[in-house]
Amino acid sequence: MEYFNVGKIVNTQGLQGEMRVLSVSDFAEERFKKGSQLALFDEKERFVKDVVIVSHRKQKNFEIIKFKDMNHINTVEKYKGYRLKVSKDNQGDLQEGEFYYHQIIGMAVYEKDHLIGHIKEILQPGANDVWVVKRNEKRDLLLPYIPSVVLEVDVSNKRVLVELMEGLDDED
Repeated sequence: MEYFNVGKIVNTQGLQGEMRVLSVSDFAEERFKKGSQLALFDEKERFVKDVVIVSHRKQKNFEIIKFKDMNHINTVEKYKGYRLKVSKDNQGDLQEGEFYYHQIIGMAVYEKDHLIGHIKEILQPGANDVWVVKRNEKRDLLLPYIPSVVLEVDVSNKRVLVELMEGLDDED
């Protein structure tokens, strides 16, 4: 079965079995809602077990979650550093113009017919996502995911067409 990363357990939270998760999910509210099923993977990327979320809340930059039948800090402490993943079957359907992060990462980024680089990471600093584009012999380019910059996303051809606004690329 194929799995996709949605978060990393970075610490425990309190004594009642809650955990702090650093989300890397494109749909955190959906991924961590009550009743969601996720898979737990250890530091060596080995499957440990399936888990069901019984509570979720947001606190600062973390998702605070609790798993079914894990009601004490001693039960969950061993999972610090583990990753949470969603199976391909549990991803859900997307609406037109929506993408999963794993579909975007690795795509080639073009301005007209000029290859700029490849998307290596997606950041969530606030109002919109920022796509980090790895370039040859230049610093990474931070590309805001806004309609005036990202003109077209072609998932099937793994190609993104952009128009760089003045000031976006400080190395030109």
